[in-house]
This record gives sequence, structure tokens and C-alpha cells, in this order.
Amino acid sequence: MILHAGFLALRLSGYWRGALIQGPSGAGKSDLALKALDAGFHLVADDRVIVWCSGGALFGRAPAPLAGLIEARGHGVVREPRLALAEIVLVATCAEEVIERMPELETIEVAGVMLPHVRLNPFETSATAKLRRALQHLGHSPQQAYQAGSSGGGDRLGTGDTH
Repeated sequence: MILHAGFLALRLSGYWRGALIQGPSGAGKSDLALKALDAGFHLVADDRVIVWCSGGALFGRAPAPLAGLIEARGHGVVREPRLALAEIVLVATCAEEVIERMPELETIEVAGVMLPHVRLNPFETSATAKLRRALQHLGHSPQQAYQAGSSGGGDRLGTGDTH
């Protein structure tokens, strides 16, 4: 299945964990991706993502013609080093509406796999920090991810080990 989305990944607990970035055209997906790349994320795909399920997990990669390319609005399409593929463990929606201050944990189904879901304003300065923390604290509500003493959830065992 091909989705109209971006896909970024971080290396956490020895694995590439990725966030699918979705939203309508012009919502800021590529803008968020460019800022995230500067913050240590790695590009997997921009604009189109091929997704598939294997062993109950969801994976994604760029279609061959778009591999290693990202749109920088006002500058055109530019080359960027990329990962060949990564596991998708989070969906982030670029939200135009007002985002709740203390939202409950949301999930969303993609290709038959339920994933944690967050809403971000891609134009906020803190958007990439929020995306990083959402990946580091999978399975926790946003407010739990920021609480002191949180177990984190940086890995699937809940040990909080993110290195």
C-alpha cells in the first residue's frame, strides 16, 4: 500500500523506530521533516511511503523514484541521505485544529496494525522535540511521557532504555 505521508526514523534501543507523518497537502509534513532531520532524525521517505505488514509489525520505505529526495518548499526537491526502510511505530498527524493540552492516548489503524497516534502543529518550534519524545515514550499518554520518574517506554519491554 502507498500512503501520502512522510516517514522519519530514530535509532532507539538498537532499532530504527519510525514515525509516519500524515496530513493534507500543505499541512507542513515536509517542513516538520526538514526540522527533524536537523534534530537528528533520519529520512526514510517524503511525500509517498510504501507500507507493509510483517510479523505483526508495520514497515515502510520510499518508492524507488523518490528515494533520497525531500521537498523543501520554496527551494524545490533536494537530495537527502536516507534509510532504506524502518519499522513504523507511531503516526503523527500535522494538525490544523487546536491541539488539546492534555490529550488521552490515541491509536490509529494503518494497514491492519494499531499504532500510537499524536497530533502536532508542525510549525511550532517544539514540534521535533515532541515527536522525539513521542517515539521515546511509546504506549504512554503524552502527559505521562513528560512526568518525572516515568518509566519511559523507550523500548517494547518498558525499561525506558533508549540507547
